[in-house]
Amino acid sequence: MIAEAIGGWLTNSLALVADACHMLTDVAALSLTLAAIWFGSRAATSRKTYGYYRLEILAAFVNGIALVLLSVWIGIEAFGRWQLPPDVAGGQMTIVAAGGLIVNIIAAYLLHSDHKHDLNMRGAFLHVMGDLLGSVMAIIAGLLIVVFGWLWADALGSILISLIIIAGSWRLISDSVNVLLEGTPTHIDLDAVESEIVKTNGVAGVHDLHIWTISSGIEALSVHISHDDSVSHSELLAVVRKKLHDGFGIDHLTIQMETLSRETEAVYICETGTRCFEPAKSSKTPTAAKAG
Repeated sequence: MIAEAIGGWLTNSLALVADACHMLTDVAALSLTLAAIWFGSRAATSRKTYGYYRLEILAAFVNGIALVLLSVWIGIEAFGRWQLPPDVAGGQMTIVAAGGLIVNIIAAYLLHSDHKHDLNMRGAFLHVMGDLLGSVMAIIAGLLIVVFGWLWADALGSILISLIIIAGSWRLISDSVNVLLEGTPTHIDLDAVESEIVKTNGVAGVHDLHIWTISSGIEALSVHISHDDSVSHSELLAVVRKKLHDGFGIDHLTIQMETLSRETEAVYICETGTRCFEPAKSSKTPTAAKAG
């Protein structure tokens, strides 16, 4: 970061300065990643019953926003340079960018193994990949300036760097927001989960089914299952848990069993003896059995 910042200032290269600014956000991003990993390993408490897993998601969200804002700034500066290209020392610019490329290749290799399974690590990996591609763009721009004298290549390289960063950040922001809003994980089909539960022997219906992500790789599910008297609660629960684990990788479960013959387990009865609350039905065609 320091080398590219100094090199960009000495060579008057916006592409190098942009890459240095991106690396500045990397310093903050990797620090957030380390802090989130450290906090996430702390045990749950009575006030933080899920522990600190969500810090990972918050850090990933902040990383994505920072990258987009940086890209917008680079684009504005590049547009000004495109209209009036300044002198750029292409040879020195290429040498500095080549050094940055080597460092980024090493960093990308170190982060690659975990980036597919951890949203926060994916954010760190995307930062480094953006830097790596930025270094490539800076090298190409430097060579074009040296060989052909195309000073506008520096501005073009900066614009391409910003577009690459935005493309990589959008998915990160989208996934982070989905987790924060407790949306259904993108890799899990809610209809398939409901269908699998309903096909279980003895199950009469399913309602209030919710699936969300606590943190990367940790999905949670809550559901009400109504069943007939041919199976016991414990037997049915064991079967459903195995199905959800083997078929969808969901282990954090909250399941309420409701028998058809004893609806007082699912329906709140007022002091007067009249029913005053009906369980919420699914937004689709209800599969839960109606009250007798």
